[in-house]
Amino acid sequence: MRPAFNPDTPTWKVFLMFLVPMMLANVLQSLSGTINNIYLGQMIGVQALAAASSFFPVMFFLMSFVMGLGSGSSVLIGQAWGARQPERVRAVAGTTLTVGLLGGVIVALFGGSFAHLMLEKLHTPADIMAEATHYSRICLFAMPGFFAFLLLTSIMRGVGDTLTPLFALVVSTIVGLVVTPALINGWMGLPRLGVASAAVGFVASFLVTLVWLGFYMRIKGHALAPNRELMKHMRIDGAILKSVLRIGIPTAMQMVVMSLAEIVLLRLVNDFGSDATAAYGVGNQVLGYVQFPAMSIAIAASILGAQAIGAGHPEKLGAITRSGIFINLAFTGTLLAICYLFARPLVGLFTQSPEATRIALDLLYIVLWSALVFGCSAVVSGVMRSSGTVMVPVMLSIGAILLVEIPAAWLLSQRLGFGINGVWMAYPITFIAMLVLQSSYYRLFWRKQKIQRLV
Repeated sequence: MRPAFNPDTPTWKVFLMFLVPMMLANVLQSLSGTINNIYLGQMIGVQALAAASSFFPVMFFLMSFVMGLGSGSSVLIGQAWGARQPERVRAVAGTTLTVGLLGGVIVALFGGSFAHLMLEKLHTPADIMAEATHYSRICLFAMPGFFAFLLLTSIMRGVGDTLTPLFALVVSTIVGLVVTPALINGWMGLPRLGVASAAVGFVASFLVTLVWLGFYMRIKGHALAPNRELMKHMRIDGAILKSVLRIGIPTAMQMVVMSLAEIVLLRLVNDFGSDATAAYGVGNQVLGYVQFPAMSIAIAASILGAQAIGAGHPEKLGAITRSGIFINLAFTGTLLAICYLFARPLVGLFTQSPEATRIALDLLYIVLWSALVFGCSAVVSGVMRSSGTVMVPVMLSIGAILLVEIPAAWLLSQRLGFGINGVWMAYPITFIAMLVLQSSYYRLFWRKQKIQRLV
């Protein structure tokens, strides 16, 4: 685990030491979902892949709240860690985990009952409805554990620990690699579960990892280990929750709007048939490998900024912003080149359907390059978030989604004759709008504000 922010270490070096394990962890997280989709597409068929893909916007919607909560708590934890206040760190972590677990229980109780209705409202194709519903219900009932897993790995990064989440994702990926094909093929006398195999593999992967994390963190004496010191803070502290939600709610709002936009876009995509739905799932998997590193860089910028503020060095925020943007251009740019060069074999990992392949390739060719723009915008908003400035950047992003992305997707696909490609074209248009808006606010207003600690 890294010590609190050290202003004497070159910013780019601190950034890379923090970033590389987190990027690898996010790649592994994407890899776990990718492998499950490869299993479904290759071992069962394109309809199985489409059935799992139909749940993606719902999952993203639920994750939005948790990631918003994790974002708010990691900023507070980063500032408390930078100020060398370990008891305060555990207090924030305890409140966050408690709220996350309660939220997961609510989703489990109500979400499973409405899974079929949600998928109907998304116009899920009839030929995949039954399997998509079964897949969705399994995932929804397991949300308490998944929320705990997401939050725990998020708050660990607030204390500078990106290695333990990486180890956790290694364990999770290995479990998924074994369980999902075993259930698809009925190995070792296990029942054949079809599409549900991927859902059960997903649940098994994070449950096993949570148990492993508990033992590992206690053995290592981790600052956030599930011991007596943390357990006494496993309650909702109203003052802490208010501070967490001050940052977390706007962040969650942004992600919720993004997820709702994805649901609207999926509704447009579904009207083009199950091959288009499958292509949408394939495209999201490949794009994840490009966007998750960009998001990792933004998270690193936010946490390093929070630690710098907590340590009393807000003057380092400009250097953190510049380092984040340059690293995004280098890392994300390299990944983009690889994805463009190997787009066809990447899509071929998931499906052999000629129509689904054609649609997925069009998606990648149109959207991939804009991940560079997305990453730069995310870094700028991440640094502003480290100081507690969240509402204006979030509203700018929400404005771009509601006023640019959704109208552009509908107009281009339904009115201007671009068909399914019109939906894909809306993504880069939106990312450009976000970057212009975020950068303008950063340069004209935020840099002139006085930065103060929140804890």
